[in-house]
Amino acid sequence: MASCIVLRDDKLRSFTGRFSRLQGRAANQSTLSPLPAGLDVRSAAILREIVEQYVETGEPVGSRTLARRLPLPLSPATIRNVMADLTDSGLLFAPHTSAGRLPTDRGLRLFVDGLLNFGELSEEERDTISAALQASGRSLEDTLTEASSLLSGLSSAAGLVLAPKTEGPVKHIEFVPLGPGRALVVLVNSDGNVENRVIETPPGLPPSALQQASNYLNARLSGRALADVRRVVATEMAANRTELDALSAQVVAAGLATWTGEGRSGSLIVRGQGRLLSDVTQIERIAAIQALFERLEAQETMLRLLELAEQSDGVRIFIGAESGLFATSGVSVIVSPARGEGGRIVGAIGVIGPTRINYGRIIPVVDYTARVIGHLLG
Repeated sequence: MASCIVLRDDKLRSFTGRFSRLQGRAANQSTLSPLPAGLDVRSAAILREIVEQYVETGEPVGSRTLARRLPLPLSPATIRNVMADLTDSGLLFAPHTSAGRLPTDRGLRLFVDGLLNFGELSEEERDTISAALQASGRSLEDTLTEASSLLSGLSSAAGLVLAPKTEGPVKHIEFVPLGPGRALVVLVNSDGNVENRVIETPPGLPPSALQQASNYLNARLSGRALADVRRVVATEMAANRTELDALSAQVVAAGLATWTGEGRSGSLIVRGQGRLLSDVTQIERIAAIQALFERLEAQETMLRLLELAEQSDGVRIFIGAESGLFATSGVSVIVSPARGEGGRIVGAIGVIGPTRINYGRIIPVVDYTARVIGHLLG
C-alpha cells in the first residue's frame, strides 16, 4: 500500500506551529524542526507556500507572487531556480503553458508528511460538535447522518460516516404486516439501533402468524447475537421442536434470511457529494467524480474504508490513488477510526474531497468527530 500519515494526539499537538518558526528565517537552521529529506529551508518554504496558495485559490503560483509573500528575502530569479528544482524532483508541475506552478500528488504528500501546520479546535468548536451529535431523542441513523453533514459543512467536501455490520446482541424482533404478500421485519439491537427489512409472506397468511413468529423469536433472543439465534432456530426446526405452524415457520425463516450469515451489513452515509463538483469544469473530471460516487455505493468500498481505518490509531490521509479506493487523481481521503470501549472499532469517520482541501483544518475536525462518534456507538 502506498505511504500514508497517521496522526495521534501527541503528534497533532507537536506539529501545531512547527513551521511557524520558519517565519523567523534568520534563525540558525539547526534550531528548526527537521526538514523533509531533500529539502533545505528555501525549498521547503517555497513548496509550503505554493501548497497553501493552491489550497486557498486552486490557481498556479508564480515567482513574483512568492517573492512578495515569503518571509525569506529571495529574488524572483532565485525562486524560479528553486521551483525548477522542485519540478525536476516531481514535487511541482506547470499546468499548460502557465509560468506558475502547482503541487503534484507527491508534493502534497511531502507537504502533509513534513510541512503541514495543524490547527487546533477551540473549546467552543468541540462543544458545538459534541452538542450536535449528542442531541437526545434522535435515532442512531439520524445521529450518523448529522455527523456526515457536519463533516461536510466544516470541510466544504463530502463527509462520510461508516458504521460496520452489527454483531452485538439483539433486543427485539417484530413482524409488521404491510399488505398482501409483504411484511416488515423490525430488528432492535441492544444499543438501540433499529434495522428494517421487507420480506415476502406466504399467500393467505393470517395476522396471527406474524405475531406468533415475533413471539417465537423474542423468546429465544436472551441477549444473543443474530447468528446465535439463527443457529438455535435452525436446530429446533430440524428437530421439529418449534411448535410453529407451517406458515409461521416460513415467516421466521424468511425474516432471519434477510440478514446473511456474515451478520448485518454496515451502513455508509455520505453527505455533501455536490461539493466535489463545485469547482470542476472539465468533462473528464466530472466523469471521474461520478465514478467515485459509484464506488462509494459499492459494498467492497465500505469494507475497504473500514480496513483503512482499522489499520491505524489515528487519522490517515490518502492523496490521489494512494488508498487504492479510487483510481483517480485529484481526490484526497482523510479517515479516522471511531473506537468504543476497550479500543474496539465501531465505525469510521472521514472526508473525501479535492486534493486542495484544507488539511490543517480538517484533520483535527475528523479526529475529534471520530472520538465523539466512537463514544456514542461504543
